Amino acid sequence: MKKLGIKTKFRVTILFLGLIISSVVFISSAFSYVTQIYKTKNEINDLKEEYNNKLSEEEDLKAQINKLQDPEYMAKYAREKYLYSGKDEIILKMDD
Repeated sequence: MKKLGIKTKFRVTILFLGLIISSVVFISSAFSYVTQIYKTKNEINDLKEEYNNKLSEEEDLKAQINKLQDPEYMAKYAREKYLYSGKDEIILKMDD
């Protein structure tokens, strides 16, 4: 078996160190990408949930708009919310 010279050992050592450094850079960048993908997926899920909440809120508001177009409901709402009284009515406010 041949003995390796000093130059050859030095080259092998440099190549091995280069391989290790390249591996560390590759693994760290891959980890960075995986973390970024994970964060983005979480953000997408949060935004989808917020979107669904806004859709249900929109449906509730549309239902309330339809109710407010009914004169009887509007009168009842004004009486309850703003203590509006009709003709010949007296409002009594009682503390609970």
